[in-house]
Amino acid sequence: MNDATGRPDRSACVSRTPYRAGVFQASKELGGGVAQVQKTASKAQQLISSKFLTQIYEEDGTPTGIELSTTRPRQVVVIGSLREFIQNGDVNPEKLSSFELYRTSIQDVEVITFDELYERACFIVEDH
Repeated sequence: MNDATGRPDRSACVSRTPYRAGVFQASKELGGGVAQVQKTASKAQQLISSKFLTQIYEEDGTPTGIELSTTRPRQVVVIGSLREFIQNGDVNPEKLSSFELYRTSIQDVEVITFDELYERACFIVEDH
C-alpha cells in the first residue's frame, strides 16, 4: 500500500528497459520486497527457536509431554499489475517471461500482482 494515499502501490515488477536483448531484470522494488520478506521470516524463525525450547515444561521442570515445532512462515510479495506487460495493445512476451521466470525461481516466496490477488479474492467470494 502507498502510505500517503492508502491505495495499492503501482510499483513495477520488472525494469522498464532491458538488461540485455529480451531480458528484463526484476525491479528494485520487487527485489527489495523479496529480500525483506525473506529476512523477516528468517528473523522470526530464529527468534522462535532461540526463545522456546522444543518441549514445554511445568514451572517445577516436569515435562508436560507437549513438544513445539516451527515451520517457515508463508512469504508473499504483492506488487504491480499484469497491465505492465501490455504494450501497444499486446502482451510484451519478453517482459512477461522475464517476470514469470523470476517469480517462479524464488524459493519460499510467492510473488503476485495486485490484479491477480483481486481475481483470487473474487473467486473465493463467488465460490462461497
